[in-house]
Order: sequence, then structure tokens, then C-alpha cells
Amino acid sequence: MSLPTLPYDLLFHIAQYLDVDDIHSLQATCKSLRSFTLTRPIYRSLAHALLCRSRPLPLPAFRRLADISTDNLIKAVDRAHTFEKAWRVRAPRPARSSPLLTTPDSSLGAGKHQGRWYIKISAPPNEEIDWLSPITASYTLCATKSGRVVCWDVARDVCLAEWDPSDRKWELWKCRVEFDERAVYFTMARVLKGSYDDNRVMEFVLMKLAFPPETAIAKPTFLPLTSFYTTGVVMNVFLLDPPKRLLSAFVWLASSNTIGLYVLLDWDKDEYIYVDTGVGCLISSNWSCILHNDQIVIHSEEADAAYQHFYPLGALRGYSRPRNGALKLSIFIRRHHLPSVSARLPPIKSVSKKFVFPRVGATPGAGRDVPSSTPTTLETFSLLDVQPVPGPSSSAGSPSDGGNIGDLSPEPAPNPYPFPPWYPESAHFVRQWWPTLPGVPRLSCTVVLLAAHDPETHRTRFALAQHYFKVPITRPTNADNSGSSAGEDDGNEDDEMLHLWYVSTPFEVVCVLDSPADNGDDEDTGDRPRPLVAVDFGHAVWVEYAAEPGGVYGVDASRLCLRFVTFPPVHTTNDRQHGKGHASNGGGRTREEAIVRTLEIPEELDLDGVETINIDQSQGAVILSVKEGKIFILRYE
Repeated sequence: MSLPTLPYDLLFHIAQYLDVDDIHSLQATCKSLRSFTLTRPIYRSLAHALLCRSRPLPLPAFRRLADISTDNLIKAVDRAHTFEKAWRVRAPRPARSSPLLTTPDSSLGAGKHQGRWYIKISAPPNEEIDWLSPITASYTLCATKSGRVVCWDVARDVCLAEWDPSDRKWELWKCRVEFDERAVYFTMARVLKGSYDDNRVMEFVLMKLAFPPETAIAKPTFLPLTSFYTTGVVMNVFLLDPPKRLLSAFVWLASSNTIGLYVLLDWDKDEYIYVDTGVGCLISSNWSCILHNDQIVIHSEEADAAYQHFYPLGALRGYSRPRNGALKLSIFIRRHHLPSVSARLPPIKSVSKKFVFPRVGATPGAGRDVPSSTPTTLETFSLLDVQPVPGPSSSAGSPSDGGNIGDLSPEPAPNPYPFPPWYPESAHFVRQWWPTLPGVPRLSCTVVLLAAHDPETHRTRFALAQHYFKVPITRPTNADNSGSSAGEDDGNEDDEMLHLWYVSTPFEVVCVLDSPADNGDDEDTGDRPRPLVAVDFGHAVWVEYAAEPGGVYGVDASRLCLRFVTFPPVHTTNDRQHGKGHASNGGGRTREEAIVRTLEIPEELDLDGVETINIDQSQGAVILSVKEGKIFILRYE
């Protein structure tokens, strides 16, 4: 019996062990196998594998995988695979293909930008952009330094909707896209009392940008949902589950130097929860918040380990208090309107796990991509190799449960960028924000921009560190597994989590100065430097001073360039079950090399005028706003 005559079920089972390149090879063999492979089940399986590696598909607007045709699913999978494969071995190149799949409205605005690998759209006139993000491939959302928020249609280059508070300056703090709702949720913040202690008072407004159904002619609209006040130094706000109206915030409690947890279990209700977690706040820590199985998880990362603290929603409900002032922005704030800490509430459970640092030395052959127009005197610029360690990493404070007694495991490698002198200048926690499929593991990615300041030259060097993690970070117990989704808590994935990758040669990133909020308090003076760095899941892009002879650290501040790196993808249980990838002698996967690339930019783009930078890996796009009131969307492939 030949391969084309095998039963469909058997052929489909074989196809689960093939990647996109293998499927393409099958399509070239005969009509029978070509017809078999060009089907939705095959490409849905390939899409599932890409999503398991946290590689999103380029879908137009608010389309989900179930919404697109089989032809568009095939195109989306092939395009995502092209991005992933090509960017491992070369720099992203200016795109020659269309950025959008075939949709009923894909022709709108096509003539204006046809044949160009980048487009230039307008920004709000006479405004400086403070924050900018793509909202699918069709729209951008930007906040200006005056507090306006604008939704822009990329294809038509027109403003679709605007929110203008007009009274006082607001800053956009957090944004989350909900594809099923065709909506964007975001929080706006302003300081009412600016002391950096427990007397600090801030006001937040939660907004929703609602997009009409795809067939409707109406424009998107801004809808205020609620407002709330905070006391203490708010570190961040998290839109944990907009459909369930769940929101949280981390607050630094200066009097105890601990983390306060502020929660709105239902932002439609006038009640709040504000507790002191007792978790110490270190200057070298990075923080994020995740909702996992009806538990709020405080995720913190220090120099050598990661920690997760669990708060079941049921345990928090007993600390609820009435909330005043919701959506009453014009009412004078009285002291009894402000929230106060109700109790010290330690986490119900805490887990920790040490990072796996790279061995000393760079991966052989890895380095910086050198374009033909760039002098060959550039320094080597590589990612340090993470060597596999036999047996899974053990949790802090608990014995290791992996490996045999006779294993001669090497000593863990030390942190190559210890604190001090290296400190986290900024930390970017990225969740899988894109449309997904059932059974895809829920992972997170952390990219930290480390900095070291030279007191003699007053110059700052930077390095990038990246890793993946999941909840929980340690292997779960049987009780923990009871409510977990399929594939999410497989202990075999431990060998892929918390392995650090570094851009091993320090560089000098360009920073722009952000003016502090205008809150009438003299204590908030001076500009804040903001590095021009953007990350997406497994990718980073930044504006850098080009390395030239003669400058400090080999840097010539007169030349700027746009750098890009693709970190190796996470390899999940799904890959190992289907025999994909190569095993190393140590029992883990072979660590791939990665190179920092220099991206080509349009001649009319002056990097010296860049105000904000962002990246959308699903579309292969880098988005930059410039001082001249324009936004450049650079498309690569």
C-alpha cells in the first residue's frame, strides 16, 4: 500500500509529526497528497503547533481563527512560519507581499500604500505622542502627552475616535485587546497628590474602546466604565479579566516596604479590596500579575530567582469594603472616599524557582549581523548559550525531584549580570494576547533591560535578558492539577522555563525624556529617561547608538540604528510528543543560536526624532512615532 492510498485517519496521524516545510514537500509529490494537505484540519494542526511556540498568526482586524476561510488559514500559517524560520537565520527584510489576508474590506486604502514596504500615517496634530500601540493590523491607539487618546485607521489614515478629558493631564497606563468582544480596555491615570509615600493619591479611569460589528458602518466609540482612587505609590494596574470585570493593582506601601494588593472583583460594583500582602519590595525586583484558575498570582523576579504568590478570589472577598467616587470625576475628594489597607493578608501559597543562567562564553559562530553598508569594526554581539542541565531545576527551599542519584550534574552557572552593578531599567512582561486555540499552553515571556551606570563617564550600558515562564513556575501537585487546562501544567516543560538568554555584549540604547505628570506638586520635578525598546513574545527591537571606533564604549552618538533580535522559541510538550526538534546529550533540547540584526529603515525616517517604538510580530511590523507628527509602520518579512 502506497502512502497516498492510506486511510485518511492514518495520514492525518502521520501529519501530526510533520512541520510546515514537511507539508510543503508533500504538496509537491502528487495531486493526491497535495489535496490531502491543503485542508483545514492539517493547517489547523500546524497553526496549533505555531501557537504552542508562541508564534501568533497574522489575522486581519479582530478576526479569530474560526472566522477565516481555509485559504486564508493556509496563508496565515505559511506567513507566520516564514517569519519564524527566516528571522532565525537572517535579518528581517523589507516586505514585498501584502500585509493583510484577503478580506471583504482589504482593498480599502490599498491603492495609497500599494507597492511600499512601509507606510506613513498621521498623528494627532500639534501633539507629542506619549504611548503608541497597534490594535490588530488595521488600527493604532495612541495617547498624547496632553492626555488625549486617539484611535487611527491605518488603511485610510483617518482618526476614527477620540477621548479628550480636556481638564487635566492623564497618562495611559495599561491596555488589553479582547478579540471576542471586538474591544480594547485601557486605564488612564493622573496624580492628585504627588509625594512618594503612603500619602500619594492617584485617580484612575477605566475605559473601553468598542468596535462595531464588521459589517456595520458605525465608528468605534470610547466608553467610560468606572473610576477609582488609590493611596500609596501605585506600581502598575492589571486588567486581569475584562469580560468578568476583574482588575488589580500593585501598590508600594512605603511605611512597611511591602506590596499592597488593590482589587476590584467587579468594577461595576462600588466595592474594593486593599490588603497588605507582607511581600517585601526590593529595588531590584520586577513585578507582574496573572489570573490563574480563579487565583490572583503575584509574580516577582529578583536577580537569581522568580517567585509566585497566590491569592484565591474567594479568600479576598472577605476583605471587601464600599468604594466611593466611581465615575464622579467632578466631585471633591474627601478623605473617607480614599481607600485604606484593611488588613495584612499573607499569600495562601508561595512558590519559587531559581533561574538557569548561561555558561560563561558565547555560542560559537553567533554574533551581530553586519550589513554591507556597515563598517566591519562592529563588536561581536551575540546571545549567550544556555547549556542543558540534567534534571529539572528544583524550587527554592525544596529538594530536587529530578535526575538519578548517580547523575554528576554541573554546578549552576552564576548570574553574568548581578545586582549590583546591573539593575533592571525596565521590565516587559508579555502574555499571549493573540487569538488562540484550545489546548495551547498559557505561557508568559519576560524581557528585562538591564543597565549599569559608569560614575566616571556618566554613560550607561545596557543588556537584554529574556526567558519564558508559566503558572505555577514549579511542578504542580495533584491538588494543583485538578483545575488546570490541558497541557498547561505538564512537568516536562520545566526544562524550558526560566532559562535566561542574554544579548551578551552591552550596548547603549537611545533614551527619550518624559516630562512628569502635571499634578501641581513640586516633588515631581525633572524629566524621566525612557529607553526606546519594545518587545513582543520572543522578540525585541530598539534604537541604538551605532558602535563606531573612538566613542565611549566604542559608541559614536552621532549615528543611530534600529536593532532587532529573535529569541529562540519555547519548545513545549506538544513538540516533544510529536518528535519535533533535536535532543541534546543532556536530555534537553539543543539551544539555538540567535543574532542581533540591524534593520533597514526608510531614508525619510530620522531615528533621532523617534518618540515611541512598538512591535507587532504577528504582522512583522515595527511602529515608530516621530516628533514631526507622523507614525511610521515598517513591515518586514
